[in-house]
Amino acid sequence: MRLSSVQESANTRYADRKIEVFLQGSYVNDTNIHSESDVDIVICCTDEFYHDLAALSPDQKSAFQSHFTDGTYGYNAFKADVQAALVAAFGTSVQPPNKAFKIAANGARRNADVVAAFQHRRYLDFKGGGSQQFFEGISFFTHDNKRIDNFPAYHSQNLTAKHQATGNRFKPAIRIFKNMRSKLIEQGLIDNEDAPSYFIEGLLYNVPNDVFAGNLSEMVFGILVWLHQITDKTKFVCANERYYLLRKNSAVCWPEANGEKFINAAIELWNTGSE
Repeated sequence: MRLSSVQESANTRYADRKIEVFLQGSYVNDTNIHSESDVDIVICCTDEFYHDLAALSPDQKSAFQSHFTDGTYGYNAFKADVQAALVAAFGTSVQPPNKAFKIAANGARRNADVVAAFQHRRYLDFKGGGSQQFFEGISFFTHDNKRIDNFPAYHSQNLTAKHQATGNRFKPAIRIFKNMRSKLIEQGLIDNEDAPSYFIEGLLYNVPNDVFAGNLSEMVFGILVWLHQITDKTKFVCANERYYLLRKNSAVCWPEANGEKFINAAIELWNTGSE
């Protein structure tokens, strides 16, 4: 699937909008394994944005509200327009989304997950249109109308930086742990939903750089030992560094019980020599 195949069409309902199309996820971050062949694509409208003002003072919040007016192009309208464009391009290969539209593979085209999103801004400072600071991400809604704010660009940049800081060992370690997850699922030690790839990447992001040492076997052993010895993991962060990794009842965090379940199962797999 060409990233620009939908965006370039002048017949889309959002042709007069500012649109950015980009990859996210394991495929673009070079952390995918054979069982993760799907391509994750974001179609993001930057004409409109959702915001988080929690870090602003009351005066700055008032300044923000005075400067901006509510958008006129709603998310549901944009999502419907994206669906229409995808169906026009790919027909019955397009499946309705929970978070993302799924497009079935065809010939050389891989399976794809396509997220329709608006820009997201987590504000750090706002004194006016010419003086504002924010973390930029994306916002989208699930089928049950839950908004998810995420920061894929920071996630990708931080993975690459850590990979370089570990002598190019970080991403191979991620792929090893993802393959371990596949083995754990096969053996019934964890469920498929217990350890999403995104959270495995976040887990290993918290491991100190100097632990990524030795040959591959020594490196994996060292990581497991370190994870076992850290009893307080509440300060672990997602790889985007915008959220804590392990928290209950959050769509953008890994449930603590699931994270511990994966770590303990991976240790058990290693100890039984089934890696």
